[in-house]
Amino acid sequence: MSLTATPPTKTTRASRTRPGLLTIALAVVVLALVPIAVTTDRFLSLGNARAILASTALVGITAIGATLVMIAGSAVSMAASQTATVVAMVFLATLDLGLAVAIVLALLGGVVVTAIQGLAVGYWEANPIVLTIAAGFAIGGGSVWFSGGTPVNAATGGYQILNATPLGLPLAVYVLLLLAVVAEWILRRTTAGRQMYLVGENRAAARAAGLPVGRVTGVAWAFFGLCLAITGIFLAAFNTSATTNLAGTLTLDAIAAVLVGGTAIAGGKGSALRTLGGALLISVITDVLLLRGYSTGIQILVKGVLVLAVVVLVHVRGRR
Repeated sequence: MSLTATPPTKTTRASRTRPGLLTIALAVVVLALVPIAVTTDRFLSLGNARAILASTALVGITAIGATLVMIAGSAVSMAASQTATVVAMVFLATLDLGLAVAIVLALLGGVVVTAIQGLAVGYWEANPIVLTIAAGFAIGGGSVWFSGGTPVNAATGGYQILNATPLGLPLAVYVLLLLAVVAEWILRRTTAGRQMYLVGENRAAARAAGLPVGRVTGVAWAFFGLCLAITGIFLAAFNTSATTNLAGTLTLDAIAAVLVGGTAIAGGKGSALRTLGGALLISVITDVLLLRGYSTGIQILVKGVLVLAVVVLVHVRGRR
């Protein structure tokens, strides 16, 4: 019996090079967005470009972490906004201990809270959607208790360094680029990253093959928690105070960025660098709608429709 691989047919080679439905759809969205954007008042200004990059950084940092979670087959987290908000409150409230201490405490809080959820998903196979909805309520309630329902203000002014603009760009943009590179390296060059793809592709098969499914899932969620904590810290520094609705639509924006970047919601496929492009697209869409005077409700509606379209296209592609 011969073990020689069968050479790919012309049809197979063509299907590999033919752009997918999602790629075509996103190209159509971009082509439609360009004329709308360039004809929008103040869109082409330098100040607006910086605002777009700042928005991309906050959404993108969260989305980079969410990419690893989704690749590992844990779907999405519905508690991103609440976690970032609590981290922001902790950061501002502990600034009197020093900037370094406040950052460390905030990072630890974000990682621990999120990693616990990941361990529940990985070891006990808890439903990530149900779990994170419950966690969102609990964390949101914790933020109200912590703040007493009033804004949490900075204890000192040591946070200004986080609002620096080296070479004219917000510091958060450089952090986003660094995290994207680190996440891509983890996914492509480390054993843990490769195992995330395998676990996301088929969790039962990965477990049967002896892969540490619980540990791999926990690592993905811990990295997500780190990214959420960094987002919360930058949100706190930018706003100089934190309220219970500080993070706004961060959860939806991050999910949209990950899906638009081509990461499979069922797991096993995705890229941190493509998520970076998805975050930029979401920020541009939000900026255009804002400059044209559309309400927050319309902005959420447009992004929701975009996410729905992506999910449908991915489902159609999967059936094929």
